[in-house]
Amino acid sequence: MKQYMKLAACFLLGVGIWFAPHPEEINSQAWHLFSIFSATISLILLQALPMGAATLSGITFTILTKTMTFDAAFSGYKSAVPWLILIAFFIARGFIKTGLGSRVAYGFISILGKKTLGLAYGLMLTDLALAPAIPSLTARTGGVLFPIVKSLANAFDSSPDNGTQRRVGAYLIMSVFQCTVVSASMFLTAMAANPLVVNFGEQIGAEVTWGNWALAASVPGGLSLIIIPAILYQIYPPELKDTPDAINMAKEKLNEMGSMSRDEIVMTIGFLSVLVLWIFGKQIGIGAAPAALLCLVFLLVTSVLTWDELLRIPGAWDTFIWFGALIAMAGGLKDFGLTVWFGKYIAAQFSDVSTEVGFLSLLLIYYYVHYFFASSVAHVGALCLPLMTAAVDLGAPPVATVLAFGVASNLYGALTHYGCGPAPILYGAGFVTLGEWWFYGFVMGLVNIAVWVTVGTFWWKTIGIL
Repeated sequence: MKQYMKLAACFLLGVGIWFAPHPEEINSQAWHLFSIFSATISLILLQALPMGAATLSGITFTILTKTMTFDAAFSGYKSAVPWLILIAFFIARGFIKTGLGSRVAYGFISILGKKTLGLAYGLMLTDLALAPAIPSLTARTGGVLFPIVKSLANAFDSSPDNGTQRRVGAYLIMSVFQCTVVSASMFLTAMAANPLVVNFGEQIGAEVTWGNWALAASVPGGLSLIIIPAILYQIYPPELKDTPDAINMAKEKLNEMGSMSRDEIVMTIGFLSVLVLWIFGKQIGIGAAPAALLCLVFLLVTSVLTWDELLRIPGAWDTFIWFGALIAMAGGLKDFGLTVWFGKYIAAQFSDVSTEVGFLSLLLIYYYVHYFFASSVAHVGALCLPLMTAAVDLGAPPVATVLAFGVASNLYGALTHYGCGPAPILYGAGFVTLGEWWFYGFVMGLVNIAVWVTVGTFWWKTIGIL
């Protein structure tokens, strides 16, 4: 019954906006699309339907109401962006299937695992190494890292069941979570919504590539990853500081895995090759999506992956569906003039302040309003384009605007226990209380903001983005 009530509420919201008076500057077609878009976002926020089903419902109504033509409604799937993420999901499957992801993790732990702080850095480095090729935080953090954290906690008798969660488990859970959103902010393909931000950026005249995103994020993101485990070690310390047995455990796991299999070697070659193409592809005329496609074909031809198993990865296809739909509807809102009007309206509210103050204000609003969102994608889809438009209207450089909002679209996921995919998984393990989760999420958010505003600004001026 609750499901039908949610559906009814979203439908009534859409109908209410459809028939509500609208500003004279906005034509009825733009307003009608806005009403369908708002209802679609509400379906996602209230979880009345799965995200793919919600967005597919939205574009269906745009066609039935003649708000958009069929070709326009499905134009988002012509973009390279949803295809890039779909293929990245497939490549990510190779890491998990071959066991290469776990091998990387145990390799770092076998080197750094003598201390609990070293374990945190080993897990952070694993996440960073996997981030470019695994766009799902749920798969990367929940599927690869979380089982390893659980194993480490069990090995040191750290469990919420017997009140010993603070021995090592709580600290490792918190460190992994705070680091994973930073890793996600460092690469275009490290989080599913990043390419969506880039696509929106094209609508405000900004071209952001895989390479310049990684370059822009490298210094401030790298610094955040270095200091986060250390800061948490001081303000949320583990009771057990020395963990020499972790090295032995990691080595035992590596011995059980044996030498790298043929599939692991092929997976490594494929990943390194696509990474090189993502970094240098622009110079030789190969875009990010064709490079990813080439890697996928390589993995299929070498039988590391099979087509049948790719058809059974629901998260990949679901992401593909909602990506294309959101791109089409957001593009329609821009083409009909509503996004531009809204951006100018917001910018006008900051007309009495400097560009820098206005830009930072918009960015902080965008960041902290995530407390009201249970989905990073819904947040990006609802607010990213109009706020970026407003920032550019205030005089902010388009490329810097896209990168700043792209980074924020990842970092805000660490604020709550529902703010991004792996949050419910890690919080649900019971190692960290709700109050601790929110408090340290807020504190580490301030740390990240300070790093990106200071070091990030200096770095971006150095490389010519600002």
